[in-house]
Amino acid sequence: VIILHACAHNPTGVDPTKEQWQKVADICRQNQLFPFFDCAYQGFASGCLDTDAWAVRFFVSQGFELFCSQSFSKNFGLYNERAGNLTVVTSNAANVDNIKSQMTLIVRAMVSNPPAHGARIVDTVLADPTLYQEWRDCIKTMSSRIISMRQGLRERLEQLGTPGDWSHITSQIGMF
Repeated sequence: VIILHACAHNPTGVDPTKEQWQKVADICRQNQLFPFFDCAYQGFASGCLDTDAWAVRFFVSQGFELFCSQSFSKNFGLYNERAGNLTVVTSNAANVDNIKSQMTLIVRAMVSNPPAHGARIVDTVLADPTLYQEWRDCIKTMSSRIISMRQGLRERLEQLGTPGDWSHITSQIGMF
C-alpha cells in the first residue's frame, strides 16, 4: 500500500505534475503497490473539483484498483461532523460483496453510530444542482483567496528585499 495525497499535499503544498503522476503510476505498477489516495482538500488546490481529482481519475483510467478517502471536513466546513467517504475501485465485480462485508465490519467496530448531520448536509448539496453549483463557486472563491494571499505575501517579501528566493510561495498550491 502506498498513501498518496490527491491534491494540496500536506504539509509541503507541492503537488506532482501530470507527468510526475504518470511516473508515480509506473512505479506503483512496477512494484505492485496498491494506491490509497487521501483527498482531504479537493477544490482548495486549484479551485476546481475536477482538476484536483485528476490524479485519482488517472490511476483509475490506467486500470489500478485503489482506495480513495474523501473528506468533506474542509471543503464543506464540517470539521466536527466527520463527513466523508471511502471509494473502493476494484477490477473484479465478484469482489464487491466481500469488500462491502469487510468494510461493514470495520465501520461497525470503529464507529458503530457515526454522526449523521454532516453526511445529510453533504448529500443535500450534492443532490441539488443549484446548491452543488453554489458550493463549487464557494470553493473557487476560497481557493482564489488562498492564491491571492500567497501572491501578496511573496510580493511583500520581495518588496522588503528579504533575502532568498520566494518563488516557492506562488508555485506551491493549497493551504500549506
